[in-house]
Amino acid sequence: MKIVMMARNPALYSHVRLKEAAEARGHTLDIVNTLRCYMNIASRRPEIYHNGEKLEGYDAVIPRIGASVTFYGMAVLRQFEMMGVYPLNESVAIGRSRDKLRSLQLLARDGIGLPVTTFAHDPKQTDEILKLAGGAPLVIKLLEGTQGIGVVLADTDRSATSVIEAFRGAKVNILVQEFIKEAGGTDIRALVVGGKVVAAMERKGAEGDFRSNLHRGGSAKTIKISAEERSIAVRSAKAMGLNVCGVDMLRANHGPVVMEVNSSPGLEGVENATGIDIAGKIIEHLEKHAKPNSTKTKGRG
Repeated sequence: MKIVMMARNPALYSHVRLKEAAEARGHTLDIVNTLRCYMNIASRRPEIYHNGEKLEGYDAVIPRIGASVTFYGMAVLRQFEMMGVYPLNESVAIGRSRDKLRSLQLLARDGIGLPVTTFAHDPKQTDEILKLAGGAPLVIKLLEGTQGIGVVLADTDRSATSVIEAFRGAKVNILVQEFIKEAGGTDIRALVVGGKVVAAMERKGAEGDFRSNLHRGGSAKTIKISAEERSIAVRSAKAMGLNVCGVDMLRANHGPVVMEVNSSPGLEGVENATGIDIAGKIIEHLEKHAKPNSTKTKGRG
């Protein structure tokens, strides 16, 4: 099987592991810089070029699209889909997961537990937003934020109002969510591959930080999750339409709640914490499912 990976940094742990896993199973995997790809869109036969070389003959594409290049990365991935190349995750599904508001709406529609979440445009509605979310402490998030950036914990209604007004003054969209205090600064990431949870870890934030992102100084350990948490992770992946994803959950007093569904989860933390070969399981999924022109949307979404 001939695989292409869209990734800007081939030296990242996740990208190295995926390449190793593919080659260990007898496949070839080429890594192309997403931003150095360009497309012939008007042609009857859609084409992609990378550094002057035409990309063709691939059976599967692994999109590792950074949040900062989502728009262009999705365009390149759609072009691969229109060429009949099987995507590990489809462009439409990635688009759903990258839009925090839309992803929460889809999860809520499917009855998946979420923190109380509010969203409004008019700054005059700040008081109503705070009441709907249950009052301080509250978590305020940029819709476009990622990896813990643009996430603020407001301890009082007054500080929450100040933060909301500051973000609104900068003309950025935000979500206001209840703070799950009982989680104690820890969350669960469940890795879903092909409709199954293949690994799970508990992440704990650095001292004094309520965010549990590993690259911000957090720690991780393997954890056994409940049948309910496993079911929620699988249903969340299905709601987004993602074949591979990381589902981040908190253990609230009223049950597990989903914080985010990540379409390009890092492999280093979970592989080190659990000892499970996640990269190998991802390549195995491609072996089973990568067939020409089998993308549901074929780049049309």
